[in-house]
Amino acid sequence: MSIVKSGNVAVKDGIAVVCFNVCSFSLTCDCLLSLFSACCQLVEVLLNMLILICCSVSYNSTGGFTGITNLGGIYYYQFGGAYSGFSGADGQRAQELDVQFYNLKLPTVTASMAFGGAIMAFSCLMVLIGVLRVPWRWPIWLLVECMLDISIAVGYMPALYFYFKNLQDAYNSQICKDREALYSSKGYQGFTCALHGADIAAALFACMSIIAFFMSAMFAIKGFRTVRRQKKKPPITVEF
Repeated sequence: MSIVKSGNVAVKDGIAVVCFNVCSFSLTCDCLLSLFSACCQLVEVLLNMLILICCSVSYNSTGGFTGITNLGGIYYYQFGGAYSGFSGADGQRAQELDVQFYNLKLPTVTASMAFGGAIMAFSCLMVLIGVLRVPWRWPIWLLVECMLDISIAVGYMPALYFYFKNLQDAYNSQICKDREALYSSKGYQGFTCALHGADIAAALFACMSIIAFFMSAMFAIKGFRTVRRQKKKPPITVEF
């Protein structure tokens, strides 16, 4: 029995025995790449879920008073119980301005939630595809995924522009100014015609999503190269 060792392969009686240190390192790198890609996709799901929540909060935090006719026309503050500061014509006017302001913000919020929900569903689908090992069976899918990730990341930019533009139009409207003046006359200062915290948070999460999708595109390219390299390797006979 003769053993000749050369580099990372030992030849034992004519049989190639692979040294496992290099192979283990290569497999570890590939596993880490898959792990980082999966984590990036999970972050995309989380960020778009937060965008959905922030858009919902932005719409619902418009505040205001709702008339409860079966309680004798008492106006209830949505977040503070019964309140008697508005009555008669002022209460009716407050109701009308609330409804009109809701309707001004509704198209922007609806579009934002639809966009965020669709992207979140796409990210969940990407996670499922990775779990089912579709990229290993059809490596070309990784190139498709890369193009989709880049398209989504670029698509976020005009979406952010229209999001801020439409919100600013709503806040600059006469309806919002009349509403702010009416509530300010009763001592309420939380109804200013300016971007709220939830509006800004949704935009920040969208910016983070842009970064996450660009990173996903990069991992998809690296994954495609890795899968092709692994599939081109000839079968190795290993003796224990």
